[in-house]
Amino acid sequence: MKRIFLIVIDSCGIGAMPDAAEWGDAGCNTLLSASRARGFHTPLMGRMGLFNVDGVTCGEAEPNPIAAHARLACASRGKDTTIGHWEIAGVISPRPLPTYPQGFPEDLLAEFSRRTGRGVLCNLPYSGTEVIKDYGRQHVETGDLIVYTSADSVFQIAAHEAVVPIDTLYHYCEIARELLQGEHAVGRVIARPFEGEWPYQRTARRHDYSLAAPHNMLDELAANGFATISVGKIVDIFAGRAISESHRIRSNHEGMEKTIALADKDFEGLCFTNLVDTDMVYGHRRDVQGYGDALTHFDEQLTELVSKLREDDLLLITADHGCDPGYKGTDHTREYVPLLFYGSSVRPLNLGTRHTFADIAATVLDYFGLQPLSGDSLLPLVAK
Repeated sequence: MKRIFLIVIDSCGIGAMPDAAEWGDAGCNTLLSASRARGFHTPLMGRMGLFNVDGVTCGEAEPNPIAAHARLACASRGKDTTIGHWEIAGVISPRPLPTYPQGFPEDLLAEFSRRTGRGVLCNLPYSGTEVIKDYGRQHVETGDLIVYTSADSVFQIAAHEAVVPIDTLYHYCEIARELLQGEHAVGRVIARPFEGEWPYQRTARRHDYSLAAPHNMLDELAANGFATISVGKIVDIFAGRAISESHRIRSNHEGMEKTIALADKDFEGLCFTNLVDTDMVYGHRRDVQGYGDALTHFDEQLTELVSKLREDDLLLITADHGCDPGYKGTDHTREYVPLLFYGSSVRPLNLGTRHTFADIAATVLDYFGLQPLSGDSLLPLVAK
């Protein structure tokens, strides 16, 4: 019974791509910044070869790695969750999804207001924590919705749960998703509920409404009868399509607990996990210590997952973009990502620098006897 556990440590980039300066990201390096946290310690990923990957300058290289390892370049034009996960799943995007550095067009917001019956506040790129500090009280007084974006292709709606019930906020996001098509087809519409008294706190009831992905690895697996299990926001990123089972989580810790529990179950197919705290809680807030602590804790839980892997299991650990906690601003960064490829049938070696994240999808599909959609399978290189 073949199983693959594919874990995305959200935003754990390992250094600037050659075109990073075009994105305003020259010199970024998420892993290097996180490694400067007090107590940073990732011995298992180190043994797997994390610090042997091309271009990684932190940590100590392992003389005898126990996993294959590679540096993956992003072939798509983008540096966000949607673009990154789509490419991991075999979809290379030659054009970036639309972004709105000056805010969304007034005619679009007018129609949104007409359909929701509420006004709009902000309409600017903003930090998610700062926007509720600056506009939260006005929202509570008026009932107007806080609409904001970022450097990514997102339309975010923040509302206090005592002013806009959570199901109503979700409905407003569905309205926005219907409107944001064609030239305004952003990658995600995101519900950002908050609560309490000023300064307000965001709640865990965030929900993403993603643009439907082109045909991808998950579609191929599902069509051929293989399990496609989502842990974390994978189900949202792929708009619920071709997902056989999903597990929502409130933290990276819970995400790994769910993944570890799934390792005890019988299934044939893919367990696809996203661990978002590194991005949402630490990367965007430029919290170096928090990011380093999160990687340290992930490594501790990874030990338990590895102990449960069966002879035919494969484990792939990667990321979808960067979000350097030691860099300027609050946005994602255009970076290479690591790949750690572990299993009893995997020959440990340095796979060098690969041209696309889509090599992951090609490898997954190849393992289950299916034809790759794009990218190149790594199985012929690592087979013992």
